[in-house]
Amino acid sequence: MTGRAMKQTTKFLQSNGLRIAYETFGNPTDPTILLVAGLYNQLVRWPVELCELLVTQGFRVVRFDNRDIGLTDKMDGIRAPSFLRLLLNYYLGIPVSAPYSLSDMAADTVGVLNALGVEQAHIVGMSMGGMISQLVTGLYPDRILSLTSIMSTSGEWGKGVASLKVARQMTKTTSKNRSALDNSVETWRLIGSPAYPMSDESVRAQLVAEHKRSNYPAGYMRQIAAIRTAPGRAKLLKTIKVPVLVIHGQQDLLVPVNGGIDTAKHIPQAELAIFEGMGHTLPQALLPTFAELIAKNALKSTNFH
Repeated sequence: MTGRAMKQTTKFLQSNGLRIAYETFGNPTDPTILLVAGLYNQLVRWPVELCELLVTQGFRVVRFDNRDIGLTDKMDGIRAPSFLRLLLNYYLGIPVSAPYSLSDMAADTVGVLNALGVEQAHIVGMSMGGMISQLVTGLYPDRILSLTSIMSTSGEWGKGVASLKVARQMTKTTSKNRSALDNSVETWRLIGSPAYPMSDESVRAQLVAEHKRSNYPAGYMRQIAAIRTAPGRAKLLKTIKVPVLVIHGQQDLLVPVNGGIDTAKHIPQAELAIFEGMGHTLPQALLPTFAELIAKNALKSTNFH
C-alpha cells in the first residue's frame, strides 16, 4: 500500500492517558521518523509529499495529533489563562498557571512510541513541535536517535519571540465581518514564506479542509499557555548527544530566526540550515531539500558518538 493510500487511514492509540490519532507511511520494519506538529496544527499540516519523500529515503514515518487538536482527546473544561495574563507573566514575571506543560506534551510523544512498540526513533518537530522534540530528546535520551528542529526556538528570553503585531494577529477575535477562517488566512499571509507565496484561494482551501477534519478553538489558548509558560531549554540542549539539525527561515515573523540560531548555539554538534525567503511555513519547493537534510542527519546516528 502506498503512502498516498495509507494517509486516509487514521488510527488511534493510548498514550499518557489520552486517545491519540495517528497515521503511518512506509514499511513498519524501517527506522521510524516521528513528526511532531506545531501550535494548533493537526497532523495533516505535515505534507504528505514530505512523508513520502522520507519513505523513499528508507524510513517509516509517523505523524500524530497532539493533545487538544485534531482527532486526539481534548482537555475539555480546563480554562486557559488569557493572552494578557500570559504577556504579563512573560514580561513582568506575574505568576500564571497553564492547564498543562510542554513537558506533558513530550510525555505524550514518548507514549506514542511506546504504543507503537518503537524503542528508538528519529524525531522531527516544527514550531511548538520543535520545542516538544527538544524536550523529548533531552529528557528521554535513550529513545531518540536524531533530532531535527524546524522553525522553533530554545525558549530562552528574547529568542524566537514574535512581534506584538504578529502576536495580536494570532489572537485576533472574530467579528460580524471577519470569520475565524478569514483571520487564519490573514495570519498565513502575514507569517508565510515571501519567496514561496501561496494564493489566498490555496491557503483557504487547505484551512477549510483542516477545519472540516476538526475545529476546536479552545485548545489553541491552552497550547499557547504551554508555550508561554515553558522555561528556557538552554541547559537541557547542552546535554543532547545525538545528531541535531536546525532548519529555519530567514523571514520567519512568528518564530524569528534568532530562535533557531540560539537553539543550534547550545548544541555543539548541531547543523544549522537557514533558508532565504522562507517564513513560518514548509514551502512545497523546499520539501525535497528538507527530506534530504533530515535523512542525512538521521543517518549520522549510525556512527555517532
